[in-house]
Amino acid sequence: MPPFLRRYLPILDWGSQYSRQTFESDALAAVIVTIMLIPQSLAYALLAGLPAEMGLYASILPLVAYAIFGTSRALAVGPVAVVSLMTAAAVGNLGLSDPRAIALAAITLAFISGIFLTVMGLLRLGFIANFLSHPVIAGFITASGILIATSQLKHILGVQASGHNLIETLGHLLGNLGQTNLWTLIIGVTATAFLFWVRKGLKPLLLKSGIKPRLADVLTKAGPVAAVVVTTLLAWIFGLADRGVNIVGDVPRGLPPLSAPSADWEMWKALIGPAILISIIGFVESVSVAQTLAAKRRQRIDPDQELIGLGTSNIAASLTGGYPVTGGFARSVVNFDAGAETPAAGAFTAIGILLAALLLTPLLYFLPTATLAATIIVAVLSLVDFSVVRDAWKFSKPDFFAVSATILLTLGMGVEVGVSSGVVLSIFLHLYKTSRPHVAEIGLVPGTHHFRNICRHKVLTDPAMVTLRVDESLYFANARFLEDYVYDRVVGDTQLKHVVLNFPAVNEVDLSALESLESILHRLKDMGIKLHLSEVKGPVMDRLKRSHFLEEMNGRVFLSQYDAYMALSGNATLSEAAE
Repeated sequence: MPPFLRRYLPILDWGSQYSRQTFESDALAAVIVTIMLIPQSLAYALLAGLPAEMGLYASILPLVAYAIFGTSRALAVGPVAVVSLMTAAAVGNLGLSDPRAIALAAITLAFISGIFLTVMGLLRLGFIANFLSHPVIAGFITASGILIATSQLKHILGVQASGHNLIETLGHLLGNLGQTNLWTLIIGVTATAFLFWVRKGLKPLLLKSGIKPRLADVLTKAGPVAAVVVTTLLAWIFGLADRGVNIVGDVPRGLPPLSAPSADWEMWKALIGPAILISIIGFVESVSVAQTLAAKRRQRIDPDQELIGLGTSNIAASLTGGYPVTGGFARSVVNFDAGAETPAAGAFTAIGILLAALLLTPLLYFLPTATLAATIIVAVLSLVDFSVVRDAWKFSKPDFFAVSATILLTLGMGVEVGVSSGVVLSIFLHLYKTSRPHVAEIGLVPGTHHFRNICRHKVLTDPAMVTLRVDESLYFANARFLEDYVYDRVVGDTQLKHVVLNFPAVNEVDLSALESLESILHRLKDMGIKLHLSEVKGPVMDRLKRSHFLEEMNGRVFLSQYDAYMALSGNATLSEAAE
C-alpha cells in the first residue's frame, strides 16, 4: 500500500488488524459514551444558542470522519463546552435574529474551522499550537468554565439574562432575580444536586451493593440520562410548561440534513477570525487529551494528522447541519476507561446518536431546559482549576501574570478578547523570556574539566580573562541584551585581556545576532581585549564561516572551554590546581 495512504488514512493501519475482541471492546465503549453524549449534545447546542438537534447532528458524521482520519485510539470528538461558548460568542456578534440565519452562521463557522485545520495539517503546521502556553490555556479554560456556568443560571432560575462577560451576565441575573420561576428553580437545583451526587457518590454506593465495576461505570455515566427522563416525565405529567417552565419543545426527528456553508462573503469575513481562534483552542485541547491517553498505552499520535482528523470532522459537521466540534476531555476519558481500542468506537457512537435522532427526539419535547443547564454546569465546573494560578505564582512570575491576565480578561471582556489576549500573551511571554537570555560568568571547578557559575560554586578564575556562558540561541530579540551584558562586565576592568563567549546552548545565530557579535568584537578591540569563542555547535559554526566575523576576530575558537582556559590563563598555580 502506498505510504502516503497510510499517512493520511490511519484507518488503513488499525483497520487491517481489527478483530472480534477489539470490536467487542469498542462496542461497549460506544454504548457508554452514547449514553453520556446524548444529553451533553443537546445541552451544548443550547449553550451555543442553537437548536437542540444541532448538537445531535454534530455528534454523528464528525465522529465517522475522525475514525477515518484521526490517529488517537481513544479521543471522542463532538460538541464541547468551551467551543460551544466560543460559537455562541462568534455567532452572537453577527447580530442575527432569524433562527435559520443563526444556524447557517454556525454551519459556516464549522466549515471555515474545518478548512483551516485541514490546510494546517496538510502543511504540517501543528507546531503553531505550541505558541499557546499551558498556563494561558489553563487560565482561559478556567475562566470559560466560570462564564459557562454563570450563563446557565438563567435557565436554572427561569429568568431572562444575557451578556458577553461575567459582569454583564451577573448584572442581568440580579436585575431579574425577582422574576424567578419557582418550578424551574426546583427542577434546576434538584437536577444539579443529583448530577453532582452521581459524579461523586453513585459509583461507590453501587460497588458496595455488589454490582460489578463495569456495570457500575455504565450506570454512573447514565446519571444525566436518568435526570433527563425523570424531569421530562414530571414536566409532562404535571403540565409544567403551562406553569412557566421552559421546555425544549419540538426536536425534528430524522437523519441529519444535508447542509452547506453560507455564500455571503461578509459573513465569512466576520467569522474567519473567530474560526481560527476556535480551531487553535480546540486543537490544543484535543491534542493534549489525545497525547495523555496515548501515553498510558504506550501509543503515539501524529499532531499534523490530528489537524486533518479534526478538520475533516468539522467539515463533516458543516455538511450535516452541525457546528464546530473537537475532542472532549470528559468523554474521551470515559471512552478510554470503557476500553475503546480503536477510533471505530467513535463510529459506533455515531450510530447510537443516529438512532437517538431517528427514534428518541419526540420524547424530548417536554424536557426542561433547566435540566440541560444543570448538565452543563456540572460538566464545566470540573474545568475550573485555580491551582494553576497558585502554581504559577510559586514557580514563575511571568506565567502568573499571563494566566491571571487571561482569566481576568476572559471574565471581564468576554471569550474572544480572552482567547485573543491569551494568544498574544503566550507569544509575548516567549519573546520576553528569550529576549533576556540567562548569561552566567563561569569558572573551573577544581580537579575537574567542568565549568560552573561563579555565583553558585567555588571555582577557579583568572583576573585576565572572563568567560560568559550564553544559555539561549541568539536572535533579533535578545542580541542587544548580550551586547549590553558584555559591555557592563568589561567596562572598568583594567586587568582584563580576554573575553570568552561559551556557546554550548546556542543552537541558532541570526543576522541581527551576528551584527551584535561584530559590534562586541569591535568594541573589545578598541579596549585592547581579545574576543574568543568556545564550544560552538557545528550548524552555528557553519553559519559564522559564511560571514566575515571569523576573519575579523582577534581571538580564537576553542573546541572546549577547558582548552580555552588552559590556553588563555596565565596563572600557573590555577592550572596546576585544576589538574
